[in-house]
Amino acid sequence: MKIDQLKMLKTVAEQGTLKAASERLFKTQAAVSKGIKQLESQLGIQLFNRDGYRMILTAEGEQIFQLALTLLDKAVEIENLSHHLSAGNEASVTLAVSGAFDMNLLLPVLGMVQEKFPDTQIILRQEQVTGAMEALNNGEADLAIAIVIDELTIQKTLDIARICQGAIVNVASPMLLSRHPNLRFQRELEKEYQIIVQDTGNQSKSVSFGVQDGQRCWYVNDLATKKMLTLSGMGWGMLPEHLIVDELADGTLVKIALTDGNNNNVFNYFAARQKSTLPGPVARLLWDGLKGVGEELE
Repeated sequence: MKIDQLKMLKTVAEQGTLKAASERLFKTQAAVSKGIKQLESQLGIQLFNRDGYRMILTAEGEQIFQLALTLLDKAVEIENLSHHLSAGNEASVTLAVSGAFDMNLLLPVLGMVQEKFPDTQIILRQEQVTGAMEALNNGEADLAIAIVIDELTIQKTLDIARICQGAIVNVASPMLLSRHPNLRFQRELEKEYQIIVQDTGNQSKSVSFGVQDGQRCWYVNDLATKKMLTLSGMGWGMLPEHLIVDELADGTLVKIALTDGNNNNVFNYFAARQKSTLPGPVARLLWDGLKGVGEELE
């Protein structure tokens, strides 16, 4: 059984006659007739009822026809993918993104890449704290979006492009704060649980940023869980401001103002890629798109 025979089956079934099918396929009528008969012989069933002027699929032929449509669609996918890859386009591109980054900023860029390179898989890895940069440095990601502290050191090995600023703020629920009506100092929250997102990288495994000695802590692996626990009054901690705009507006979360604590941090988010790695067409388009987001936000 050959793809060409399945194309003949499809065309004859759709056109109804050998003459019309042969014209559509740019083949002789005899060649189409022979191809259909060979396919029937190989399958051991009669595909068409030939009693009338038009060739009508038999019940068995209708089932084979439906499967043939699926196989022909897959054949087209294989051809398109082979053309895509032979042109030097990547089969997949991995983008590691800091979990605190506002993903809404990425949507236009991802849409552009999807439209131009539909056969390339984009793998989005949400990482926490140092995880995105570690994935890039270990070769597990082609690009990263992360907080960059020391730009001069980073630029020795990486190309970087500033995208935007982002703020994280200390918040708690009214339920938790009702237990501390005159809250001023961080030590007053020592017996409340500080919710901390664990680093998906290895650089800060033994370090807890912004945690006082003796502080009760709960650890989670994503910001959605941290937000849920904080809203429930089970703990407090820092969350990206863009994730809690509605909650701050309706009062279900409240900013904490501590005289001895870090109440908010503002970071710069950068796109980054290895200088030593030559990017393919898809990674280049993604990089240019990320740089464009930063330029638009300037």
